[in-house]
Amino acid sequence: MTKLLEKALEAVRRLPPGSQDEIARAMLTLAGDEEEPEAIDPAHLPSVLEGLAQAKRRQFATDEDVEAAFRRFDQ
Repeated sequence: MTKLLEKALEAVRRLPPGSQDEIARAMLTLAGDEEEPEAIDPAHLPSVLEGLAQAKRRQFATDEDVEAAFRRFDQ
């Protein structure tokens, strides 16, 4: 395991259980090791589809947008 991954896991350990599970699911998906896709809440489906459409159009958040989002969580 790399030092960066160890650092990331230590940060995740300090998060609430629900957040830990979300990150774990994302990691398993990225590693190609998730057995079954997670069901999408029908209320969130339009947002998910819009996000996929944005990705297809290559409309991604800028580095500044991402930094601003993280700053909101650090408060």
